[in-house]
Amino acid sequence: MNTPVTTRNHPSYWAFIVHRVSGLALACFLPVHLYVIGLAIEGEARLDGFLSWAETLPVKLAETGLVVLLAAHMAGGLRLLAVEFLPWRDSQKTFIAIAAGIALVFGLLFLLRAI
Repeated sequence: MNTPVTTRNHPSYWAFIVHRVSGLALACFLPVHLYVIGLAIEGEARLDGFLSWAETLPVKLAETGLVVLLAAHMAGGLRLLAVEFLPWRDSQKTFIAIAAGIALVFGLLFLLRAI
């Protein structure tokens, strides 16, 4: 008797989850970004205070996570475009792994530049 394959164990399912979660996290970051832009408009002293706080290690690590999320979201979006417009291939798992690798490389490059 064949056991059914659970779709949650498939790499495409996890790529879908990463794409959705990264999109949600980026949407949650947007108000923070707009707040910082507002600080810049309010005056140099307020922005300088924020920027000095932003130089701390926890903030740098959070920014690195944000860059990884952005790269993962972009790679996932490109993967979805490929799924929609290109013929299906058995190498989809490879494309998912490549997308994850690219996202991690961008995060590492950002972290190395930030530190």
